[in-house]
Amino acid sequence: MSEGKQRYYVSSAVIVMKPQDQERVRWAISEMRDVEVHGVQDGKMVVVIDGYSSGQLGATLSAISAIDGVVAANMVFEHSEEQEGIADEGRTDAA
Repeated sequence: MSEGKQRYYVSSAVIVMKPQDQERVRWAISEMRDVEVHGVQDGKMVVVIDGYSSGQLGATLSAISAIDGVVAANMVFEHSEEQEGIADEGRTDAA
């Protein structure tokens, strides 16, 4: 890793929840920092988690797993790149 550059991590996960808890779980996850909900249907949800370490992503996924009504939370994909800077709206421009 180049000196002065930080790695930036992003992952996707599929969350399985009890259908009767779907809206409450969706709300709880949407309130979490560094997590975006990208789809919810039939008791399943796709989320994107980002942060500055793989451990941070894992901790967030563990927190999601602990939400009442969540049956499973499985990471599907993880990627990291050196971060070159922060663009407008807090988005990352990665090399």
